[in-house]
Amino acid sequence: MPPLSKRLKRYLRYVLLRLALGAISLLPLEVASSLGARFGRLAFAVAGRERRKALASLERAALPASVAAGTFEHLGRAAFELACVAQIDARFAEVVEWPAEDRAVLDAALQRGRGVVFVSAHLGNWELLARRVAHAGYPCHTIAKETTDARTTALVERFRDSVKLQSIWRGKSGAARAMLRVLKGNGILGLLIDQDTDVQSVWVPFFGHPAKTPRAAADLALRLGSAVVLGFCTRVWGGPRYRLSMREVPTGGLDAVGLTAELTRLIEAKIREVPAQWVWMHQRWKSAPQGISSNTPGSGASPQNVVRPPSQP
Repeated sequence: MPPLSKRLKRYLRYVLLRLALGAISLLPLEVASSLGARFGRLAFAVAGRERRKALASLERAALPASVAAGTFEHLGRAAFELACVAQIDARFAEVVEWPAEDRAVLDAALQRGRGVVFVSAHLGNWELLARRVAHAGYPCHTIAKETTDARTTALVERFRDSVKLQSIWRGKSGAARAMLRVLKGNGILGLLIDQDTDVQSVWVPFFGHPAKTPRAAADLALRLGSAVVLGFCTRVWGGPRYRLSMREVPTGGLDAVGLTAELTRLIEAKIREVPAQWVWMHQRWKSAPQGISSNTPGSGASPQNVVRPPSQP
């Protein structure tokens, strides 16, 4: 049981979250999006610690520091837009475009009957990505981490359950069996693999530096013969408008490390297209292989430390 002070803090944070969501949901979607952009710009100005993290990550990736302000603005928009999710649900085809050729990628992968490991990143609006697919009637489950407060976790679960998007909570008893059931039942299992987290991982290049990267997506796909689809939901202009993009990633001849490296290479390529839509305040390189400093800008890795992604034909 956490101390009383911590429990009170969590409860207050939950109450404030519910009040904010309720107030924002009353606004027209476009107004909420614009207000969220202003909130993001304010956060960039006052949240010094997160701003410094973003700037450090951009320096390490050799990208312009000016991207950081855009990242805060985009995330502010995305958060306020999600508060208006009922409006989005009523206008999904307009707000989140899903081109026929990209939908065909997912349909073809499912037709093989071995499930789909759907890989994405904290890029654009990953919540709308999963919600758009589930809203269209596809059997979707996502791997997620519970929040520190059970009330907030329940709120997230209700948000996803409203479109029959099921969450498998990482670390809970039975989570691994649940993942296998989804794929063996020819469902879609969504995983985000672009963060340094406390899970089984491998070292692969990311913006030229070794990055600790979750390997579960590759392990599951190779073990069960599931198709691997990489997809994103990225903003196409300033307001609340997004577009889904999907591609199947071949797995032939790759082991789990090689497949994770290839997926990470493709994620990096997409981030380079829309750099302000990735979460640069996340400390992607906080861990490092033995003998390599994770804090030195420009530090590399010897060949034995990092797996190189396979070249593309």
